[in-house]
Amino acid sequence: MKFNPKSKTSTIFLLIGSFAVVSLILWNTNSFFKTFKEEERLKMEIWATAQSEFLQSSENVELGNLHLRVFQNNTSTPMILINKDSSIRVNNIPKEKVTDSVYIQKKLKQFQSENTPISIDQQGEHLATLYYGNSDVLNKLKYYPIALLLIIFLFGTVIYFLFKTNKSSEQNKLWAGMAKETAHQIGTPLSSLLGWNELLKTEHINPDITKEIEKDIDRLQTITERFSKIGSLPKLDKLDIVDETEKAYAYLKKRSSKLIHFSFVSKIESVPVLLNSSLYNWTIENLVKNGIDAMRGKGSIAIEIVPDGKFVNILIADTGSGIPKSSYTTIFNPGVTTKKRGWGLGLSLVKRIVEEYHNGKIKVLSSGKEGTIMQISLKVAV
Repeated sequence: MKFNPKSKTSTIFLLIGSFAVVSLILWNTNSFFKTFKEEERLKMEIWATAQSEFLQSSENVELGNLHLRVFQNNTSTPMILINKDSSIRVNNIPKEKVTDSVYIQKKLKQFQSENTPISIDQQGEHLATLYYGNSDVLNKLKYYPIALLLIIFLFGTVIYFLFKTNKSSEQNKLWAGMAKETAHQIGTPLSSLLGWNELLKTEHINPDITKEIEKDIDRLQTITERFSKIGSLPKLDKLDIVDETEKAYAYLKKRSSKLIHFSFVSKIESVPVLLNSSLYNWTIENLVKNGIDAMRGKGSIAIEIVPDGKFVNILIADTGSGIPKSSYTTIFNPGVTTKKRGWGLGLSLVKRIVEEYHNGKIKVLSSGKEGTIMQISLKVAV
């Protein structure tokens, strides 16, 4: 599949454009925050000037005085005024906290960290020091860029998963198309093989040879059927899981190395399960072959069928080198393989057959130096 250069270019431009827009918003927000903070500073300086005038004026000041109006109009910025006689005046701070010295000291430190205190002087004489903090509006505005970044991050995550899902869907369609085409291409030589085998029977060749050829032809037909079913919903029949597993196992046993010891145990005589025989046999074949590869052609393969309430578990154990614990889940992802050669599609197909087509579960039950145990869980048919 060729990559479209135009698609790549448009994606790059989209990413650059998105980054530029986000940077512009953050810069604008930061500028607005600084401007707002400067305006609050200016307001506090005006308040300090009014306070200086007030302290220098006569004690009998009318309520309509401009200085008092300035004081009364400040309803948002918290402040603490410490006069030269160490008396304290607070504004926009809870009344119940005014007499709490520990709280006041804590607020003084907080205000100092947020804004530089303003010294109130008149004619060279120090009258008071004004400590003020950020208003509620400014505090909320301070967290706005963080909220904006979080929203952008969530939006980007959604876009990423949409692209990923779309790409995965396209890949699935591609693999399904390739599988169906492979099945179609195999059909022609299979027909010829059937004809040649019938011709061999007329040549008085050992019947055991032609029987084995027939078995392999049947196997090729089964493989063709498997590939043709990829991408479409298979038909499920009520079949005996013990019988189906044993048949698939027996075929592999006969065609595997004599250095491999095979064993089959079932703790129940028969269990009806909704199965597609061809795809289930493919699953067993993949898992057994993976075990053989892990043992490098020498060791033991064991299958055990165990009832588990409304489910039946099929355990496939080998004595191979094992799977790292960190790969227990990723091993089923397309393209992931522990082999030096291979496309990493076998276990991915197995997972899809078990979980999507048969509504079952498959997992690495355990793995270590002594080997690996894979577990398939299927629901018992009523």
